[in-house]
Amino acid sequence: MQVFDTTTWHRDLHRFRHGGLNILLDVNSGAIHTIDDLTWDVLEALEATGGNVYEIMDRLAHYSPVEVEEVLSELSRLESEGSLFTSDQELVGYRGSGESYLKSLCLHVAHDCNLRCRYCFAGTGPFGGDRSLMPVEVGRAAIDLLIKESGPRGHCEVDFFGGEPLLNFPVVQELVAYGRDQGARHGKEIRFTLTTNGVLLDDEVTRFLNREGVRAVLSLDGRPEVHDAMRPFRGGQPSYREIVPRFQRFVASRHGRDYYIRGTYTAYNTDFSRDVLHVVSLGFDQVSVEPVVAPAREPYALDHVNLDALEREYELLAEACLASEEAGQPINYFHFNLELQKGPCLPRRLAGCGAGHEYLAVTPSGELYPCHQFVGRREFLLGDVFRGLTEKDLSNRFLEAHVYNKEMCRDCWARFFCSGGCHANNFAHGGDLFRPYELGCALQRKRLECGIYLQVRRMLHV
Repeated sequence: MQVFDTTTWHRDLHRFRHGGLNILLDVNSGAIHTIDDLTWDVLEALEATGGNVYEIMDRLAHYSPVEVEEVLSELSRLESEGSLFTSDQELVGYRGSGESYLKSLCLHVAHDCNLRCRYCFAGTGPFGGDRSLMPVEVGRAAIDLLIKESGPRGHCEVDFFGGEPLLNFPVVQELVAYGRDQGARHGKEIRFTLTTNGVLLDDEVTRFLNREGVRAVLSLDGRPEVHDAMRPFRGGQPSYREIVPRFQRFVASRHGRDYYIRGTYTAYNTDFSRDVLHVVSLGFDQVSVEPVVAPAREPYALDHVNLDALEREYELLAEACLASEEAGQPINYFHFNLELQKGPCLPRRLAGCGAGHEYLAVTPSGELYPCHQFVGRREFLLGDVFRGLTEKDLSNRFLEAHVYNKEMCRDCWARFFCSGGCHANNFAHGGDLFRPYELGCALQRKRLECGIYLQVRRMLHV
C-alpha cells in the first residue's frame, strides 16, 4: 500500500550531510529538518520503493520494525502539518503575468576605468563602445523614468556603476541631490549604492557617501598576489597596496556599516576560502566573493574540473563562519545568507532579480539594457531614458524567464532559492535565457547547502 505520494520525490525533498548533520529540506514549504541515520535510511527506502510499506520493511530488515514504523508515523505527521511532502500546486499556472513596476536602475555614470582588470566583462570600462562619462541630464532623465515607472512602489534603488563611477564624481553628487529632491516630491525614497575599485576613494568622497547614506560595494579579490594578478593599473602596476588602506579608512569612518567587499575568484585561485579569510583579517566582515564568468578559452575561466575543489572551499568557508560566530566575531558572507522563516516573495522566488523589467541598466548616453552585464549587446537594447521602455516584447521575455519556464529548473531542489540563475550568465554560456549555466547551478546548490547548514547550526544553539 502507498502511504506517501513519491511521484515527485526527486524535486520535492532534498537530503544532504554536512558537518556531522543529516539535513532534510522540504522544497516547496522551505521547511528544514534534522534527521537521524534511521530516518535517512527510511527516506531512501521510500524513494526506492515508491512508498510501499512492505517493501520498505524488507529493505530495512536490519532495523527493528517498531523503529521503522515510528519513523513512518512521524513522517506522516509532518506531512499532515504541511512541512513535508508538500506540493507547489498553488503555484501552478504562474506565468510571470500581471503588472511589473520598475524598482532599480544601474546608472553607468562612467564607461571608463583607472584599472585594467583582466576578467572585466565591461572590456576594462567601455562595454565595447567609447570611454565616455554620463552627462547629468541623462542621469536626471533616468531618475525621472524610475519615479514615473515605479508605480505604487514607495522605495526605489539607484546603483552608481562603471567602469569606475568615481571618475564622474561631480555627476554622482548632483544625481544624489536630484534623486532626494524628486523622491520627496513624489512620495518615494530612493536608496543609493556605489561600486568602486577604491583608487579615488579619498576623504572628500568618504564624507559625501557617509553624509548621504550611500551604501558602498568595494572591489577587492583577496590576497595581494591574487588581487594584483587580475586587477592591475593601466600600466600593469599592482593596485592592492593602493586601495586596501583606503577601504580600511572608509569602513572605519562608517563604523563597519552599509558596505561589503566584493571579490571575484578564478581558476587561478580555486583555494578562494583563503582569500575570504584574508579579507576578514584586514578588518572587513561583510564579504562576497563570486565565481568568475568567462569564455572557456580564457585561462582563468572556471570549468567543471574545478567543481570538487570549489565545493570543498565553500565547506571550509562554512566552518570558518561557524567558528567565527562562536568566537563572537561573525563573518557576514553574502552567499550564505538565507532567510528560512520569511523568504522572498513569490515573484522573486520564481523569477529572481527582475532584470529587464524591474531592474534596468542605463548607459552614459541613456540607452536601457536588462542589466549591467547585457550592456553593449545591441540585441538586448530595450529603449532609452527619454522614450522609455520601447521594446516591450523583449522586456516580457525576461519577465517570462522564471523557473517554471526553464526545463532544467523544474526538477531542481534549489529552484525557489536561485530563481533559475543569472540571466546574463545563462545567455553568456548557453546563448539562451531559459537554459541555466550548469556550473553556476552546481556552485549555487553548494552555497545553499552551506547556508542551510549554518542556519541549522544557529537554531540548534538557541
